[in-house]
Amino acid sequence: SVCPNAGDVLVRRGEPMPASPSSGPIYVCTRNDALAGVVAATPAHRRADLVFLQNGMLGDFLREQDLPEATQVLVYLAVSKLGEAPIDGITDTNPEGLTSACGPWAGAFAARLRKGGLTCHVRGAEEYAQAMLEKHVWICGFMLVGAMHGGITVGQVESSHSDQLRPLISQLCASGEAALGIKLAPGAYDRLAAYGRAVSHFPTAVKEFHWRNGWFHDISRRAVAEGRPDPTPLHTAGLVQLGIVDA
Repeated sequence: SVCPNAGDVLVRRGEPMPASPSSGPIYVCTRNDALAGVVAATPAHRRADLVFLQNGMLGDFLREQDLPEATQVLVYLAVSKLGEAPIDGITDTNPEGLTSACGPWAGAFAARLRKGGLTCHVRGAEEYAQAMLEKHVWICGFMLVGAMHGGITVGQVESSHSDQLRPLISQLCASGEAALGIKLAPGAYDRLAAYGRAVSHFPTAVKEFHWRNGWFHDISRRAVAEGRPDPTPLHTAGLVQLGIVDA
């Protein structure tokens, strides 16, 4: 459990949703491909209480589930192994921490983390969208470059392949800004590189393609189909090199 409170109930995959407690946030800590089943298993009157802690761009999924205002959390915490204390997402560029939440239960989640000595910022929709894009770019960029070099660590990507990472991050940020109609604050690369240093031991791999890198690839495919240039050619080339998509 995330900074457990008295009265918490843990529901494992496949178990029915308990009738009690009958109110309060429901923290969804599972893989993205299991989310539809979680929503379906949740009584209709409780679905607005779901709090989604997954990486990836969940907007389309939540709209399809009629949950566009559901609480979402960008979790910047690292746990080296089961049972160890979490490492907060504090970096040299963001000493105030990076974990963010938005939605009806954002305040409750932030209070839970603060109780455990961790940081969390409650954000409005636009500010959250900016933070969400930055984390999405971090995952997609760092994981792709790392995978292209045999699955090296996040720290090795940041320290040894910044010449490859920096232009990729720039393309991903610009593409995401255009798709979401937002603008990131200057210095996005420096903030993302700093987080890479903070969790330098993380391994790299391109996972959950539909939810992560697939989001950017769909933007590229639509652009090319409409006769426009690919906005993220470095990303596309990396996916081709790894055999994830066809040339």
